[in-house]
Amino acid sequence: MSATIDEKIADIEDQIKRTQKNKSTEHHLGLLKAKVAKLRRKKLDGEMASRSFSGYGFDVKKAGDGTVVLIGFPSTGKSTLISNITSKVSKIGSYDFTTTTAIPGILFHKGTQIQIIDLPGIIEEASKGKGRGKEILAVARTADMILILLEPRKVESFYKKTLNELKNVAIRPGKTEPDIRIKKKDRGGIALSTLSSLTHMSEKTFNGILREYKIMNAMVTVRSDPTVDELIDVLEGNRAYPELLIVVNKIDLISSKQKRRIKEKFPDAVMISSLTGENLEILKEVIVDRLELIQIYLKKQREKTDYDEPLIVKKDSTVRDICNKIHRSFVKQFRYAIVSGPSAKHTNQRVGLEHVIQEEDVITIIVRKF
Repeated sequence: MSATIDEKIADIEDQIKRTQKNKSTEHHLGLLKAKVAKLRRKKLDGEMASRSFSGYGFDVKKAGDGTVVLIGFPSTGKSTLISNITSKVSKIGSYDFTTTTAIPGILFHKGTQIQIIDLPGIIEEASKGKGRGKEILAVARTADMILILLEPRKVESFYKKTLNELKNVAIRPGKTEPDIRIKKKDRGGIALSTLSSLTHMSEKTFNGILREYKIMNAMVTVRSDPTVDELIDVLEGNRAYPELLIVVNKIDLISSKQKRRIKEKFPDAVMISSLTGENLEILKEVIVDRLELIQIYLKKQREKTDYDEPLIVKKDSTVRDICNKIHRSFVKQFRYAIVSGPSAKHTNQRVGLEHVIQEEDVITIIVRKF
């Protein structure tokens, strides 16, 4: 079955390559891309059902205030990096494939605890299973952030190859899900409402891709300007959208001129040397900032606020999220919360589960007693 799917994918991808890209072929190419995406999902679902990805060393439980996965080709220095910025000592060697298992460590910085996971180096076609690639990329799907570690002399090629492997297993690092809302109906066809112009495809192509996914009757509201690929991602519904951080290691081995060239092509990249320690403190800062974590304070009824141990949560978290983080029973037993601070209209405001909290808020959760 898998071989048949691979043959179908290869055949359609060949058609896409041979088709000239212009306005007249836009609709045809959009439908072909939708067919490829459906076949890839069918193949991925079959593989996930037929085998376990929690083999030795890859059954990693999430911990801390956020999870960052180190992804990179062999010998980019992942093991040295995790040993230098976390509490975990990883096996280090000057040869490929030093790490053969998933190694988690904890980065302590600015009151946060960030889980950093060092994975074995990936290789080309990892998404097809080479070099235990499927196990590696399955762990990456659960991350809050993908840290792509690159070797300075192969920055562009390794970056493109790594992104391609991640894309093939439905991971979209550094991207946000397009704002598309689909409400299916029993009849009436497709009613498409766009709040901004569609510049990447026509309404005909948009509706054609919906029909390819058996959506014949629906109210569709689009608040962004998606590409064909982004629309397909929404319809597939299994995409992961972690934060992306590009890190170039071993800068102690290159000249200032080479550093400038890398910065021109990757202006947001953090350039470090995990061997000498150069810019490691900056890297820690960037990791915490990119994860957009904030501090809030919990206060028990009729007691003082605990300012010594703030609770670290994601920016734009709601009271519901806070309850789930404290104890899973809190949402069911929830009555109301009392909030003071930047998100409150006044001191000791009563709020519900959907109230969005802000940095430095003080919160008291009131639950039912049984």
